[in-house]
Amino acid sequence: MPIVVNSNASATSASFNLSRANDGLRKSLTRLSSGNRINNPSDDAGGLAVAYKLNAKGNRTSAILQNTQNAVSYLQVQDGSLQTAGKIVDRMSELKVMSLDITINSQDLENYSKEFIELQSQLNQVSREKFNGISLFASSSATSIDGVLNHFDPTEPNAEKYGVIPYDTYSRTVHTHDSGVRTDGFVLVNEVNFQFMLSIHSTNSGGSGFDLGNIHAGNPSNTALSSGGYIRDIAEVNVSQFTDIIERIADMRAGNGAEQNRLSMTMDLLRSNLSNIESAHGRIMDTDIAVESTRFARQSVLVQASASMTSQANQLTNVALQLLG
Repeated sequence: MPIVVNSNASATSASFNLSRANDGLRKSLTRLSSGNRINNPSDDAGGLAVAYKLNAKGNRTSAILQNTQNAVSYLQVQDGSLQTAGKIVDRMSELKVMSLDITINSQDLENYSKEFIELQSQLNQVSREKFNGISLFASSSATSIDGVLNHFDPTEPNAEKYGVIPYDTYSRTVHTHDSGVRTDGFVLVNEVNFQFMLSIHSTNSGGSGFDLGNIHAGNPSNTALSSGGYIRDIAEVNVSQFTDIIERIADMRAGNGAEQNRLSMTMDLLRSNLSNIESAHGRIMDTDIAVESTRFARQSVLVQASASMTSQANQLTNVALQLLG
């Protein structure tokens, strides 16, 4: 090997190895400090692209899960109102039976009617309950959110003759797929038609259809109940009509429970999908600390060795100076 001054191949080679070892050490430090295996596109371009898509899908799935949880809350509040309505109707039917007692006088009957009318007003109030500003119940003037009307029942007694709304629910669509496309997955959450649920036919109304809570009249005051077409007192209804209404309420609550169960199953699926997506994302992006710690130790030794060899290689030119001296 000739002794030269103008070039030092050994120092150049040692310097290159030092630079490469230093780059490896820097990458290991970055991975260990960030916890990510991929910090730059150059680390793994294909893996980064897949991870980005998985991350976006995971975020959408998480949003769908939150929407579904909100829908369950909506149904729970709705069921609470239906339960209250059931208790009110049950009490009204009890008052009706009590009013048939042959031992009561006209004043007793009037007192029963007063409570009956107050309970009507409470039913009217329940029909206007909302969840986060969204109506829990529909009425004859309501429009379908998604253009879907459900549960047409042509066998409903006197449905057309007495003008009863033949649709018992309006539907809201809960999207259950991260694509947001209805056909990919959805659950219909019913906005119960309160007026339909309470619909009856008065024995004194001349054939006009209305409901037990006078919801069809908007929110009439007690003084307005004296006009035609409204239920004015307990004498205008019979026990069998209460039985029909209680049966409808039970059906509505059963449907509500079925929807809650369906959404609960949907949430279980979404949680499972979200967990799998996060696992797949982690396998691509996350740093294996044990492996990277080993790599860091190796690169650290290489940096120190390369630095030492570079220093020694730079001393080779001193031999030429000694020969010249």
